[in-house]
Amino acid sequence: MAGGTSQALYQARIPIYPRSVKGRFRTLKWGILVLAYGVYFLLPWLRWERAIGIPQAVAFDIEGRRFYLFNLVVHAQDIFWLAGLLVIAALLLFFVTGIAGRVFCGYFCFQTLWTDLYILIERLVQGERVARIRLDNQPWNGEKIFKKLSTHLLWLLVGFWTGFTFTLYWGNAPQLFGEFFTGSAPFPAYATTLFLMFTTYVMAGLAREQVCTYMCPYARFQGAMFDRDTLIVAYDEKRGEGEAGRHKIARGFKSKEDREIDGAGDCIDCGYCVQVCPTGIDIRNGMQYQCISCALCIDACDTIMDSLNWPRGLIKYTSEKAQQGEKTRFLTAKNIGYGVSLVAAVVALIYSVVAQIPFDFSVAQVRQPLFVEMSDGRIQNSYELKINNKTDRSVPFVLEQEGLPAAELDLGHLQNLHLQPEQNLRLLVRVRVNPQAMPTNPVEFRFRIRMSGDTDVFLLEQPTFFHKPAR
Repeated sequence: MAGGTSQALYQARIPIYPRSVKGRFRTLKWGILVLAYGVYFLLPWLRWERAIGIPQAVAFDIEGRRFYLFNLVVHAQDIFWLAGLLVIAALLLFFVTGIAGRVFCGYFCFQTLWTDLYILIERLVQGERVARIRLDNQPWNGEKIFKKLSTHLLWLLVGFWTGFTFTLYWGNAPQLFGEFFTGSAPFPAYATTLFLMFTTYVMAGLAREQVCTYMCPYARFQGAMFDRDTLIVAYDEKRGEGEAGRHKIARGFKSKEDREIDGAGDCIDCGYCVQVCPTGIDIRNGMQYQCISCALCIDACDTIMDSLNWPRGLIKYTSEKAQQGEKTRFLTAKNIGYGVSLVAAVVALIYSVVAQIPFDFSVAQVRQPLFVEMSDGRIQNSYELKINNKTDRSVPFVLEQEGLPAAELDLGHLQNLHLQPEQNLRLLVRVRVNPQAMPTNPVEFRFRIRMSGDTDVFLLEQPTFFHKPAR
Protein backbone atom coordinates (compact mmCIF):
# COMPACT_ATOMS: atom_id res chain seq x y z
CA MET A 1 0.00 0.00 0.00
CA ALA A 2 1.30 3.43 -0.92
CA GLY A 3 -0.40 6.82 -0.61
CA GLY A 4 -3.59 5.33 0.78
CA THR A 5 -4.23 3.15 -2.29
CA SER A 6 -3.94 -0.59 -2.68
CA GLN A 7 -3.21 -2.65 -5.74
CA ALA A 8 -4.88 -5.99 -6.37
CA LEU A 9 -2.54 -8.95 -6.47
CA TYR A 10 -4.60 -10.73 -9.13
CA GLN A 11 -6.35 -9.45 -12.20
CA ALA A 12 -10.09 -9.91 -12.19
CA ARG A 13 -11.30 -12.45 -14.70
CA ILE A 14 -12.36 -10.98 -18.02
CA PRO A 15 -15.44 -12.90 -19.22
CA ILE A 16 -15.01 -14.73 -22.52
CA TYR A 17 -17.95 -15.28 -24.83
CA PRO A 18 -16.81 -17.70 -27.56
CA ARG A 19 -18.63 -17.27 -30.84
CA SER A 20 -19.77 -20.27 -32.86
CA VAL A 21 -17.93 -21.15 -36.04
CA LYS A 22 -18.21 -23.72 -38.80
CA GLY A 23 -15.34 -25.39 -40.59
CA ARG A 24 -13.34 -28.56 -40.98
CA PHE A 25 -11.61 -28.33 -37.60
CA ARG A 26 -14.85 -27.55 -35.77
CA THR A 27 -16.44 -30.56 -37.48
CA LEU A 28 -13.49 -32.72 -36.45
CA LYS A 29 -13.84 -31.54 -32.85
CA TRP A 30 -17.55 -32.36 -32.83
CA GLY A 31 -16.78 -35.83 -34.21
CA ILE A 32 -14.18 -36.50 -31.49
CA LEU A 33 -16.57 -35.18 -28.84
CA VAL A 34 -19.40 -37.48 -29.97
CA LEU A 35 -17.03 -40.47 -30.07
CA ALA A 36 -15.54 -39.72 -26.65
CA TYR A 37 -18.94 -39.14 -25.05
CA GLY A 38 -20.34 -42.27 -26.67
CA VAL A 39 -17.53 -44.40 -25.25
CA TYR A 40 -17.60 -42.81 -21.80
CA PHE A 41 -21.37 -42.76 -21.22
CA LEU A 42 -22.31 -46.03 -22.94
CA LEU A 43 -19.43 -48.33 -22.01
CA PRO A 44 -20.69 -49.11 -18.46
CA TRP A 45 -23.89 -50.47 -19.98
CA LEU A 46 -22.12 -52.89 -22.32
CA ARG A 47 -22.69 -56.40 -20.94
CA TRP A 48 -19.87 -58.95 -20.96
CA GLU A 49 -20.68 -62.41 -19.65
CA ARG A 50 -18.03 -64.03 -17.46
CA ALA A 51 -17.83 -67.27 -15.53
CA ILE A 52 -17.14 -65.20 -12.44
CA GLY A 53 -17.08 -61.48 -11.70
CA ILE A 54 -19.13 -58.47 -12.79
CA PRO A 55 -20.85 -59.13 -16.16
CA GLN A 56 -19.73 -55.79 -17.55
CA ALA A 57 -17.27 -55.01 -20.35
CA VAL A 58 -15.30 -52.55 -18.21
CA ALA A 59 -15.66 -52.75 -14.45
CA PHE A 60 -13.40 -51.94 -11.52
CA ASP A 61 -14.13 -54.32 -8.66
CA ILE A 62 -12.42 -52.77 -5.65
CA GLU A 63 -13.89 -55.27 -3.20
CA GLY A 64 -12.64 -58.21 -5.26
CA ARG A 65 -9.40 -56.35 -6.12
CA ARG A 66 -9.87 -56.96 -9.85
CA PHE A 67 -10.27 -54.75 -12.90
CA TYR A 68 -12.22 -56.20 -15.81
CA LEU A 69 -11.33 -54.92 -19.28
CA PHE A 70 -13.32 -57.05 -21.72
CA ASN A 71 -11.51 -60.43 -21.68
CA LEU A 72 -8.59 -59.14 -19.65
CA VAL A 73 -8.70 -59.44 -15.86
CA VAL A 74 -6.21 -57.24 -14.02
CA HIS A 75 -5.47 -58.44 -10.48
CA ALA A 76 -3.96 -56.41 -7.68
CA GLN A 77 -0.53 -57.93 -8.31
CA ASP A 78 -0.73 -56.84 -11.96
CA ILE A 79 -1.04 -53.18 -11.04
CA PHE A 80 2.40 -52.53 -12.53
CA TRP A 81 0.55 -52.62 -15.86
CA LEU A 82 -0.98 -49.32 -14.80
CA ALA A 83 2.52 -47.88 -14.41
CA GLY A 84 3.32 -49.13 -17.92
CA LEU A 85 0.13 -47.54 -19.24
CA LEU A 86 1.02 -44.21 -17.62
CA VAL A 87 4.51 -44.36 -19.14
CA ILE A 88 2.96 -45.01 -22.56
CA ALA A 89 0.53 -42.11 -22.10
CA ALA A 90 3.37 -39.77 -21.15
CA LEU A 91 5.57 -40.84 -24.06
CA LEU A 92 2.63 -40.53 -26.46
CA LEU A 93 1.96 -37.02 -25.18
CA PHE A 94 5.63 -36.07 -25.61
CA PHE A 95 5.75 -37.61 -29.08
CA VAL A 96 2.58 -35.91 -30.32
CA THR A 97 3.54 -32.59 -28.74
CA GLY A 98 6.98 -32.67 -30.36
CA ILE A 99 5.34 -33.07 -33.78
CA ALA A 100 1.95 -31.36 -33.63
CA GLY A 101 2.14 -29.10 -30.60
CA ARG A 102 -0.70 -28.88 -28.13
CA VAL A 103 -3.31 -30.73 -30.20
CA PHE A 104 -4.14 -33.02 -27.28
CA CYS A 105 -5.51 -30.02 -25.41
CA GLY A 106 -7.47 -28.77 -28.39
CA TYR A 107 -9.15 -32.05 -29.34
CA PHE A 108 -8.91 -34.79 -26.70
CA CYS A 109 -8.55 -33.26 -23.24
CA PHE A 110 -11.51 -33.87 -20.92
CA GLN A 111 -11.52 -30.19 -19.99
CA THR A 112 -11.89 -29.21 -23.64
CA LEU A 113 -14.56 -31.84 -24.38
CA TRP A 114 -16.75 -30.90 -21.44
CA THR A 115 -16.20 -27.15 -21.90
CA ASP A 116 -17.35 -27.46 -25.51
CA LEU A 117 -20.58 -29.09 -24.34
CA TYR A 118 -21.13 -26.49 -21.63
CA ILE A 119 -20.59 -23.65 -24.12
CA LEU A 120 -23.05 -25.33 -26.49
CA ILE A 121 -25.68 -25.48 -23.73
CA GLU A 122 -25.04 -21.83 -22.89
CA ARG A 123 -25.40 -20.87 -26.55
CA LEU A 124 -28.63 -22.85 -27.00
CA VAL A 125 -30.24 -21.27 -23.91
CA GLN A 126 -28.87 -17.72 -24.01
CA GLY A 127 -28.14 -17.18 -27.68
CA GLU A 128 -25.04 -16.28 -29.68
CA ARG A 129 -22.12 -14.22 -28.46
CA VAL A 130 -23.76 -10.81 -28.79
CA ALA A 131 -26.94 -12.02 -27.08
CA ARG A 132 -24.95 -13.47 -24.17
CA ILE A 133 -22.99 -10.25 -23.71
CA ARG A 134 -26.22 -8.24 -23.77
CA LEU A 135 -27.83 -10.63 -21.29
CA ASP A 136 -24.94 -10.26 -18.83
CA ASN A 137 -25.00 -6.48 -19.08
CA GLN A 138 -28.74 -6.03 -18.64
CA PRO A 139 -30.29 -5.69 -15.16
CA TRP A 140 -31.79 -8.72 -13.47
CA ASN A 141 -35.30 -9.40 -14.73
CA GLY A 142 -37.49 -12.41 -15.48
CA GLU A 143 -35.74 -13.21 -18.76
CA LYS A 144 -32.24 -13.06 -17.29
CA ILE A 145 -33.18 -15.12 -14.23
CA PHE A 146 -34.87 -17.79 -16.38
CA LYS A 147 -32.01 -18.11 -18.88
CA LYS A 148 -29.25 -18.06 -16.26
CA LEU A 149 -31.06 -20.51 -14.00
CA SER A 150 -31.82 -22.84 -16.93
CA THR A 151 -28.20 -22.76 -18.04
CA HIS A 152 -26.81 -23.62 -14.62
CA LEU A 153 -29.39 -26.34 -14.01
CA LEU A 154 -28.48 -27.99 -17.31
CA TRP A 155 -24.80 -27.67 -16.42
CA LEU A 156 -25.46 -29.37 -13.07
CA LEU A 157 -27.45 -32.10 -14.83
CA VAL A 158 -24.55 -32.81 -17.20
CA GLY A 159 -22.16 -32.74 -14.24
CA PHE A 160 -24.37 -35.17 -12.33
CA TRP A 161 -24.59 -37.62 -15.22
CA THR A 162 -20.83 -37.35 -15.72
CA GLY A 163 -20.16 -38.22 -12.08
CA PHE A 164 -22.82 -40.92 -11.96
CA THR A 165 -21.46 -42.57 -15.11
CA PHE A 166 -18.00 -42.66 -13.56
CA THR A 167 -19.49 -44.34 -10.50
CA LEU A 168 -21.12 -47.01 -12.68
CA TYR A 169 -17.69 -48.25 -13.71
CA TRP A 170 -17.09 -49.41 -10.13
CA GLY A 171 -19.99 -51.83 -9.92
CA ASN A 172 -22.65 -53.67 -11.90
CA ALA A 173 -24.25 -50.72 -13.73
CA PRO A 174 -27.91 -51.88 -13.83
CA GLN A 175 -27.83 -52.99 -10.21
CA LEU A 176 -26.03 -49.86 -9.03
CA PHE A 177 -28.45 -47.69 -11.01
CA GLY A 178 -31.41 -49.16 -9.15
CA GLU A 179 -29.69 -48.96 -5.77
CA PHE A 180 -28.60 -45.36 -6.35
CA PHE A 181 -32.08 -44.00 -7.03
CA THR A 182 -33.71 -46.04 -4.26
CA GLY A 183 -31.27 -44.80 -1.65
CA SER A 184 -29.65 -48.18 -1.00
CA ALA A 185 -26.32 -47.62 -2.78
CA PRO A 186 -23.11 -47.44 -0.72
CA PHE A 187 -22.13 -44.01 0.57
CA PRO A 188 -19.00 -43.79 -1.67
CA ALA A 189 -21.29 -43.97 -4.72
CA TYR A 190 -23.13 -40.80 -3.66
CA ALA A 191 -19.96 -39.05 -2.51
CA THR A 192 -18.13 -39.78 -5.76
CA THR A 193 -21.06 -38.73 -7.93
CA LEU A 194 -21.61 -35.44 -6.10
CA PHE A 195 -17.89 -34.64 -6.00
CA LEU A 196 -17.49 -35.14 -9.74
CA MET A 197 -20.75 -33.34 -10.45
CA PHE A 198 -19.58 -30.15 -8.76
CA THR A 199 -16.00 -30.33 -10.04
CA THR A 200 -17.30 -30.78 -13.61
CA TYR A 201 -19.71 -27.89 -13.10
CA VAL A 202 -16.96 -25.61 -11.78
CA MET A 203 -14.22 -26.59 -14.22
CA ALA A 204 -16.26 -26.68 -17.44
CA GLY A 205 -18.93 -24.13 -16.56
CA LEU A 206 -17.35 -21.50 -14.35
CA ALA A 207 -13.55 -21.69 -14.58
CA ARG A 208 -13.21 -22.84 -18.21
CA GLU A 209 -10.15 -21.18 -19.75
CA GLN A 210 -8.64 -20.54 -16.31
CA VAL A 211 -8.16 -24.29 -15.92
CA CYS A 212 -6.10 -24.40 -19.12
CA THR A 213 -4.24 -21.19 -18.38
CA TYR A 214 -3.51 -21.39 -14.66
CA MET A 215 -4.32 -24.85 -13.30
CA CYS A 216 -3.02 -27.23 -15.97
CA PRO A 217 0.75 -27.76 -15.64
CA TYR A 218 0.97 -28.76 -19.30
CA ALA A 219 0.49 -25.13 -20.30
CA ARG A 220 3.72 -24.33 -18.49
CA PHE A 221 6.06 -27.13 -19.49
CA GLN A 222 4.86 -27.69 -23.06
CA GLY A 223 7.53 -25.30 -24.30
CA ALA A 224 10.22 -27.78 -23.26
CA MET A 225 8.91 -30.18 -25.94
CA PHE A 226 8.56 -27.57 -28.70
CA ASP A 227 11.22 -26.84 -31.28
CA ARG A 228 11.34 -24.97 -34.58
CA ASP A 229 9.84 -27.99 -36.39
CA THR A 230 6.80 -28.33 -34.13
CA LEU A 231 3.46 -27.53 -35.72
CA ILE A 232 1.67 -24.57 -34.15
CA VAL A 233 -1.36 -22.46 -35.00
CA ALA A 234 0.19 -19.30 -36.42
CA TYR A 235 -0.80 -16.09 -38.17
CA ASP A 236 0.98 -15.23 -41.41
CA GLU A 237 2.10 -11.79 -40.33
CA LYS A 238 3.81 -10.91 -43.62
CA ARG A 239 0.69 -11.62 -45.64
CA GLY A 240 -1.78 -10.28 -43.07
CA GLU A 241 -0.02 -7.03 -42.24
CA GLY A 242 1.57 -6.14 -45.57
CA GLU A 243 3.62 -2.93 -45.49
CA ALA A 244 0.95 -0.66 -44.07
CA GLY A 245 -0.62 -3.07 -41.59
CA ARG A 246 -4.05 -4.63 -41.43
CA HIS A 247 -7.07 -2.64 -42.60
CA LYS A 248 -10.81 -3.13 -42.48
CA ILE A 249 -12.91 -3.44 -45.62
CA ALA A 250 -13.65 0.12 -46.70
CA ARG A 251 -13.66 2.30 -49.78
CA GLY A 252 -10.38 1.80 -51.56
CA PHE A 253 -9.64 -1.37 -49.51
CA LYS A 254 -12.24 -3.78 -50.86
CA SER A 255 -10.35 -5.67 -53.53
CA LYS A 256 -7.07 -7.47 -53.05
CA GLU A 257 -5.52 -5.34 -55.79
CA ASP A 258 -6.53 -2.04 -54.14
CA ARG A 259 -5.13 -3.20 -50.82
CA GLU A 260 -1.82 -4.18 -52.42
CA ILE A 261 -1.52 -0.71 -53.95
CA ASP A 262 -1.96 0.89 -50.54
CA GLY A 263 0.29 -1.66 -48.85
CA ALA A 264 -2.50 -3.16 -46.69
CA GLY A 265 -2.34 -6.82 -45.78
CA ASP A 266 -5.03 -9.46 -46.20
CA CYS A 267 -6.21 -9.23 -42.59
CA ILE A 268 -9.38 -7.13 -42.56
CA ASP A 269 -9.26 -6.82 -38.75
CA CYS A 270 -12.72 -8.37 -38.31
CA GLY A 271 -11.81 -9.89 -34.97
CA TYR A 272 -13.55 -13.18 -35.81
CA CYS A 273 -10.46 -15.20 -34.87
CA VAL A 274 -10.45 -13.60 -31.41
CA GLN A 275 -14.19 -14.05 -30.90
CA VAL A 276 -14.12 -17.82 -31.47
CA CYS A 277 -11.06 -18.48 -29.28
CA PRO A 278 -12.06 -20.41 -26.13
CA THR A 279 -9.18 -18.86 -24.16
CA GLY A 280 -9.74 -15.35 -25.48
CA ILE A 281 -6.33 -14.71 -27.04
CA ASP A 282 -5.48 -12.92 -30.28
CA ILE A 283 -3.45 -15.34 -32.38
CA ARG A 284 -2.16 -12.38 -34.39
CA ASN A 285 0.00 -11.40 -31.42
CA GLY A 286 2.19 -14.44 -31.96
CA MET A 287 2.60 -17.74 -30.17
CA GLN A 288 1.13 -17.73 -26.64
CA TYR A 289 1.07 -20.42 -23.97
CA GLN A 290 -2.71 -20.00 -23.60
CA CYS A 291 -3.23 -21.36 -27.14
CA ILE A 292 -4.59 -24.93 -26.99
CA SER A 293 -4.23 -25.52 -30.77
CA CYS A 294 -7.96 -26.08 -31.25
CA ALA A 295 -7.72 -24.40 -34.71
CA LEU A 296 -11.09 -22.65 -34.39
CA CYS A 297 -9.36 -19.42 -35.37
CA ILE A 298 -8.28 -21.17 -38.58
CA ASP A 299 -11.91 -22.01 -39.36
CA ALA A 300 -12.95 -18.44 -38.59
CA CYS A 301 -10.27 -16.91 -40.80
CA ASP A 302 -10.90 -19.39 -43.63
CA THR A 303 -14.60 -18.48 -43.52
CA ILE A 304 -13.74 -14.81 -44.01
CA MET A 305 -11.22 -15.56 -46.76
CA ASP A 306 -13.79 -17.72 -48.57
CA SER A 307 -16.38 -14.94 -48.40
CA LEU A 308 -13.86 -12.57 -50.02
CA ASN A 309 -12.67 -15.18 -52.55
CA TRP A 310 -9.14 -14.83 -51.21
CA PRO A 311 -6.76 -17.76 -50.59
CA ARG A 312 -7.02 -19.56 -47.29
CA GLY A 313 -4.08 -19.96 -44.92
CA LEU A 314 -3.79 -16.53 -43.33
CA ILE A 315 -4.00 -18.50 -40.08
CA LYS A 316 -2.90 -22.12 -40.34
CA TYR A 317 -0.98 -25.00 -38.83
CA THR A 318 2.66 -24.39 -39.58
CA SER A 319 6.07 -24.42 -37.94
CA GLU A 320 8.56 -21.74 -37.06
CA LYS A 321 10.86 -23.04 -39.79
CA ALA A 322 8.09 -22.92 -42.39
CA GLN A 323 7.31 -19.34 -41.41
CA GLN A 324 10.92 -18.47 -42.19
CA GLY A 325 10.88 -20.28 -45.53
CA GLU A 326 12.73 -23.37 -44.33
CA LYS A 327 11.65 -27.01 -44.61
CA THR A 328 9.92 -28.58 -41.62
CA ARG A 329 11.49 -31.83 -40.42
CA PHE A 330 9.32 -34.04 -38.27
CA LEU A 331 11.86 -36.88 -37.96
CA THR A 332 14.17 -35.06 -35.59
CA ALA A 333 16.36 -36.90 -33.12
CA LYS A 334 14.06 -35.90 -30.28
CA ASN A 335 10.90 -37.16 -31.98
CA ILE A 336 12.61 -40.37 -33.08
CA GLY A 337 13.71 -40.94 -29.49
CA TYR A 338 10.15 -40.42 -28.24
CA GLY A 339 8.81 -42.72 -30.97
CA VAL A 340 11.27 -45.54 -30.30
CA SER A 341 10.67 -45.32 -26.54
CA LEU A 342 6.91 -45.33 -27.13
CA VAL A 343 7.03 -48.41 -29.35
CA ALA A 344 9.29 -50.20 -26.87
CA ALA A 345 6.95 -49.42 -23.98
CA VAL A 346 3.90 -50.59 -25.95
CA VAL A 347 5.60 -53.84 -26.99
CA ALA A 348 6.76 -54.49 -23.44
CA LEU A 349 3.27 -53.95 -22.04
CA ILE A 350 1.61 -56.13 -24.69
CA TYR A 351 4.17 -58.89 -24.11
CA SER A 352 3.63 -58.71 -20.37
CA VAL A 353 -0.13 -59.05 -20.81
CA VAL A 354 0.03 -61.83 -23.41
CA ALA A 355 2.75 -63.81 -21.67
CA GLN A 356 1.25 -63.72 -18.20
CA ILE A 357 0.95 -67.15 -16.59
CA PRO A 358 -2.46 -68.30 -15.34
CA PHE A 359 -1.22 -68.63 -11.76
CA ASP A 360 0.43 -66.47 -9.15
CA PHE A 361 2.77 -68.26 -6.76
CA SER A 362 4.61 -67.40 -3.65
CA VAL A 363 6.43 -69.67 -1.18
CA ALA A 364 7.65 -68.96 2.35
CA GLN A 365 9.57 -71.35 4.55
CA VAL A 366 8.19 -72.08 7.99
CA ARG A 367 11.11 -71.30 10.31
CA GLN A 368 9.67 -72.31 13.67
CA PRO A 369 11.15 -74.90 13.69
CA LEU A 370 13.55 -74.63 10.78
CA PHE A 371 13.61 -78.42 10.33
CA VAL A 372 12.39 -81.52 12.13
CA GLU A 373 14.16 -84.89 12.37
CA MET A 374 11.72 -87.75 11.84
CA SER A 375 11.84 -91.10 13.67
CA ASP A 376 13.22 -92.80 10.55
CA GLY A 377 16.10 -90.31 10.29
CA ARG A 378 14.67 -88.21 7.50
CA ILE A 379 14.63 -84.43 7.75
CA GLN A 380 11.41 -82.48 7.29
CA ASN A 381 11.09 -78.84 6.22
CA SER A 382 7.73 -77.05 5.99
CA TYR A 383 6.70 -74.42 3.42
CA GLU A 384 3.65 -72.24 3.02
CA LEU A 385 2.55 -71.91 -0.61
CA LYS A 386 0.05 -69.38 -1.87
CA ILE A 387 -1.48 -70.11 -5.26
CA ASN A 388 -3.88 -67.80 -7.07
CA ASN A 389 -5.89 -69.00 -10.08
CA LYS A 390 -6.10 -65.94 -12.37
CA THR A 391 -8.27 -67.66 -14.98
CA ASP A 392 -12.07 -67.78 -15.20
CA ARG A 393 -12.20 -71.58 -15.21
CA SER A 394 -11.68 -74.41 -12.76
CA VAL A 395 -8.15 -75.82 -12.93
CA PRO A 396 -6.81 -79.11 -11.51
CA PHE A 397 -3.06 -78.99 -11.00
CA VAL A 398 -0.12 -81.08 -9.86
CA LEU A 399 2.58 -79.91 -7.44
CA GLU A 400 6.08 -81.38 -7.84
CA GLN A 401 9.65 -80.58 -6.82
CA GLU A 402 13.02 -80.79 -8.49
CA GLY A 403 16.49 -80.66 -6.97
CA LEU A 404 15.90 -82.93 -3.95
CA PRO A 405 16.60 -86.62 -4.65
CA ALA A 406 13.91 -89.04 -3.45
CA ALA A 407 12.03 -86.28 -1.63
CA GLU A 408 8.50 -86.89 -0.35
CA LEU A 409 5.85 -84.14 -0.63
CA ASP A 410 3.19 -84.26 2.05
CA LEU A 411 0.14 -82.11 1.23
CA GLY A 412 -1.79 -83.11 4.32
CA HIS A 413 -5.43 -84.00 3.76
CA LEU A 414 -5.46 -82.60 0.23
CA GLN A 415 -5.39 -85.44 -2.24
CA ASN A 416 -6.52 -83.58 -5.35
CA LEU A 417 -5.49 -79.99 -5.93
CA HIS A 418 -8.25 -78.09 -7.67
CA LEU A 419 -8.68 -74.34 -7.92
CA GLN A 420 -12.00 -72.70 -8.71
CA PRO A 421 -12.10 -69.62 -11.01
CA GLU A 422 -10.09 -66.77 -9.45
CA GLN A 423 -9.68 -68.76 -6.22
CA ASN A 424 -6.80 -68.23 -3.81
CA LEU A 425 -5.34 -71.24 -2.03
CA ARG A 426 -2.97 -71.30 0.93
CA LEU A 427 -1.24 -74.64 1.21
CA LEU A 428 1.11 -76.10 3.87
CA VAL A 429 3.59 -78.46 2.20
CA ARG A 430 5.97 -80.69 4.15
CA VAL A 431 9.09 -81.96 2.36
CA ARG A 432 10.94 -84.99 3.76
CA VAL A 433 14.41 -86.03 2.53
CA ASN A 434 17.14 -88.47 3.62
CA PRO A 435 20.01 -86.16 4.73
CA GLN A 436 22.62 -88.62 3.46
CA ALA A 437 21.51 -87.81 -0.10
CA MET A 438 22.38 -84.12 0.38
CA PRO A 439 26.06 -83.23 0.57
CA THR A 440 25.55 -79.55 1.32
CA ASN A 441 23.50 -77.53 3.74
CA PRO A 442 21.30 -75.79 2.87
CA VAL A 443 20.19 -77.19 -0.48
CA GLU A 444 18.36 -75.09 -3.05
CA PHE A 445 15.54 -76.72 -4.96
CA ARG A 446 12.39 -75.73 -6.80
CA PHE A 447 8.71 -76.33 -6.54
CA ARG A 448 7.02 -76.70 -9.86
CA ILE A 449 3.35 -76.69 -10.71
CA ARG A 450 1.49 -77.67 -13.82
CA MET A 451 -2.10 -78.11 -14.82
CA SER A 452 -3.20 -81.72 -14.96
CA GLY A 453 -2.68 -83.14 -18.43
CA ASP A 454 -0.61 -80.09 -19.46
CA THR A 455 3.08 -80.19 -20.26
CA ASP A 456 3.64 -76.51 -19.45
CA VAL A 457 5.46 -76.16 -16.14
CA PHE A 458 5.38 -73.06 -13.96
CA LEU A 459 8.18 -72.72 -11.45
CA LEU A 460 7.77 -71.11 -8.06
CA GLU A 461 10.39 -69.18 -6.19
CA GLN A 462 13.51 -71.14 -5.33
CA PRO A 463 13.38 -72.11 -1.62
CA THR A 464 16.05 -73.84 0.45
CA PHE A 465 16.08 -77.06 2.42
CA PHE A 466 17.90 -77.18 5.75
CA HIS A 467 19.05 -80.42 7.38
CA LYS A 468 21.58 -79.01 9.85
CA PRO A 469 21.44 -75.98 12.14
CA ALA A 470 22.25 -72.80 10.17
CA ARG A 471 25.55 -71.21 11.08
